[in-house]
Amino acid sequence: MIYHLLWYLRDVFTHKIGFYAYEDVLFRSMAAVLTSFAIAMIFAPRIIRWLMRKKIGDRPEFHHVVLNELTRDKTNTPTMGGLIIIISLLSATLLWANLENPFVQKAIILVIWFGILGAVDDWLKLTSTSHQRSRHGLKPWEKLIFQIGGSVLIASFLYTDFANMPDGIRFWFPFYKYGLPLANWAFVLIAILYLSATSNAVNLTDGMDGLAAGCLGMVSAVLVILCYVASETMTRTGHITWASYLLLPHITKAGELCIFYSAILGAVLGFLWYNCHPAQVFMGDVGSLPLGAAMGYGALVTRNEILLLIIGGVFIIELLSVVVQVSYFKYSGGKRIFRCAPIHHHFHLMGWSEPQVVVRFWLLAAVFAAIALATLKIR
Repeated sequence: MIYHLLWYLRDVFTHKIGFYAYEDVLFRSMAAVLTSFAIAMIFAPRIIRWLMRKKIGDRPEFHHVVLNELTRDKTNTPTMGGLIIIISLLSATLLWANLENPFVQKAIILVIWFGILGAVDDWLKLTSTSHQRSRHGLKPWEKLIFQIGGSVLIASFLYTDFANMPDGIRFWFPFYKYGLPLANWAFVLIAILYLSATSNAVNLTDGMDGLAAGCLGMVSAVLVILCYVASETMTRTGHITWASYLLLPHITKAGELCIFYSAILGAVLGFLWYNCHPAQVFMGDVGSLPLGAAMGYGALVTRNEILLLIIGGVFIIELLSVVVQVSYFKYSGGKRIFRCAPIHHHFHLMGWSEPQVVVRFWLLAAVFAAIALATLKIR
């Protein structure tokens, strides 16, 4: 809204020095970080109090006696704190982004779609009187249907946006400068896989104070850089792009998503203020599902699906730990590889304190982010 207001008034302030700074993506990205952080800090206490009045608190229950004992102090901590993040990031995006940009439009739809899905799941888990429904929320197949539906919708329109961008309809591998052409059905299939997997991966990681939020902040920062590199030029003349210099896919208009991912960064930092140990509020599915889907969406738009496996390395490890644990348990007749999955609980049961697990996973996320950025130069 601020972007469009300043654009409308551009002729009035033609001679004002610095007035056109609003056209700079990096300037608006910084503004989005500060705006979303401020909104989160202002509204978080009010939302937390509202959740407490509504008695929307978590009741951690695991099929592990020791883990239940370790997490008993978390009982009735307000959940659905992801509302803080969603409100902050959408507000900052609406204020600073060009809302006519097709990638921004779909990012907003994605967050709202998966946010509603997560909110319904949280509400059923935490407020229903039925014991079975209150513990499990939406059934897995119900949640999957809505995840697939949203993924198909976003992917179909995204493929249309890429119609005049040769790099957009190709699948790119690291260290290989030629992408493989993708048919419409293949593009949609990849989108379903990534958006569903990343949303569930973040959801699984959100099990300790500050763990998911801290890692999401680092992933968002990398996605800001990737979106900028995908579309921005190296010079004022506009003849050479960073993408061509680094042998990356060039996606026109993707740079506007810098504002969106900067808004996520500011929002999760503001949320982390209240979510760090000991947490005053938990993210819940209303936050983890849309933020995870946004992570996958950034990879799809910038055509960095493979690189996302490195950028979001912590989330991938968490997801794989659950898949491996469940598969091994099923086919071995009840044996386990980890003491508990997701894997952050395994380390907790090994004797690491919760802050130790969280900080060490943050460090791991920072290493993965650095490795991902390093690959941009060595291609």
